Amino acid sequence: MPNIKSAIKRVKVSESRRAHNMSIKSDMRTAIKKVEALLVNNDIENAKSALLTASRKLDKAARKGLIHKNAAARQKSRLAKKLNALQNA
Repeated sequence: MPNIKSAIKRVKVSESRRAHNMSIKSDMRTAIKKVEALLVNNDIENAKSALLTASRKLDKAARKGLIHKNAAARQKSRLAKKLNALQNA
């Protein structure tokens, strides 16, 4: 445990930021899983709207630096690819 006042503050700030980042990342993962579940159930209309939400959350996480921008692009691309394959089938 730090003794210096500034170090104590850094611990508090980093802990609150970690909690905030974890919640954003968790929301992102939940949105992705929701899209995938809707795709498995062939619910195309709801999957489209869920894909938009997931894309927004992925972009936000990439913008904040929680995930790499290419990782976000890859995830969005894979989800859109699955949706398009289901629509064309």
